[in-house]
Amino acid sequence: MPGETDLRRLLIGMRPELNPGRYVFTTVSGGVPSGVTPVVTVSEPEGLTLVLRQEDAEAAGLVYDYVAGWVVLRVHSALDAVGLTATVAQELAGAGMSCNVVAGFHHDHLFVPYDAKDRAMELLEALARRCAAGVA
Repeated sequence: MPGETDLRRLLIGMRPELNPGRYVFTTVSGGVPSGVTPVVTVSEPEGLTLVLRQEDAEAAGLVYDYVAGWVVLRVHSALDAVGLTATVAQELAGAGMSCNVVAGFHHDHLFVPYDAKDRAMELLEALARRCAAGVA
């Protein structure tokens, strides 16, 4: 089934879901350390970025400085959809909240400051309701 491209439908149907736990960003040279299971990897010239559970990073002795909550937008967004990331990021930015977005094949994944994760969920759910009511 192809992903959704219509921005209004994406926003109405985003159904944000908060994954349990604390997630951190770290970087390593070489490959993923033994015993570490990242939820995201990004290869950059400076090293391999890993996003993983905080307790896994600590157990592996990995350094980090950003602790995040992980929100999944459950709508199946097409990779060529326009505006979802921008609209969601703008909504959170309006509340002074950072948002690190990773696009998966089926869903978008938001990493927001851990202490603001519940507020992020409230904002995203309110955005979906406004779009459904034709107000946003």
